Amino acid sequence: MADKPLIIALDKENKHAAEKLLTSFGKESLYVKVGMELYFREGRPMLEYLKENGHRIFLDLKLHDIPTTVFKAMKQLAEFEVDMVNVHALGGKKMMEAALEGLTAGTADTRTRPKLIAVTQLTSTTEKQLQEEQASRLGINEAVLSLASLAKEAGMDGVVCSALEAADIKKLCGNEFQCVTPGIRLKEDEANDQIRIVTPADAAANGADAIVVGRGITSKSNPLSAYFTYKKEWESAWTQQ
Repeated sequence: MADKPLIIALDKENKHAAEKLLTSFGKESLYVKVGMELYFREGRPMLEYLKENGHRIFLDLKLHDIPTTVFKAMKQLAEFEVDMVNVHALGGKKMMEAALEGLTAGTADTRTRPKLIAVTQLTSTTEKQLQEEQASRLGINEAVLSLASLAKEAGMDGVVCSALEAADIKKLCGNEFQCVTPGIRLKEDEANDQIRIVTPADAAANGADAIVVGRGITSKSNPLSAYFTYKKEWESAWTQQ
């Protein structure tokens, strides 16, 4: 991920709704995240539509299963020729290794393998949830760092994390290890169900490699204008470093 993309969360219920939103951006080439809701409804044709219209794709399915199943699933997903996919780091090192093996096996020799990243802790997870529901003895930051280190050992290209943890992950795993960060809001935006949130400028200052923005752009009356507002703050912060 040589560039520092702003990824738009295309969290729509079907292709019609996604197409309607995308028309708001005119001929702008975007990097979009396709999550479970849209993918499970529309499948591969949605991805093909996005590629035909010049958009890059982060397929956000967070695979989490036994290693053999994840290997086979990733081998299938490799044929979709998206730019980035993910698994859940809580699946363990062997599962992540199997995901990488499957993605590599399914990628044609003439193509570059999609980036493979691992989710650490969701940005909606609180310290209380982590300790009471996951029975973790670690705090959020320690838990994220532990999973990031495991992901690096397994050969992942990076992790999904809050920008609040990005700086520590870079120190632990190196600058080449990618931090893709959701939970991004402008100061005036509502947090909604995100807990560990930061601004685009703060994400850049913490060393995030990519930001994922959903409702802060897609719920606005003028999504293109909101996109440029986020993009300007994000890119300006990186330029000043």
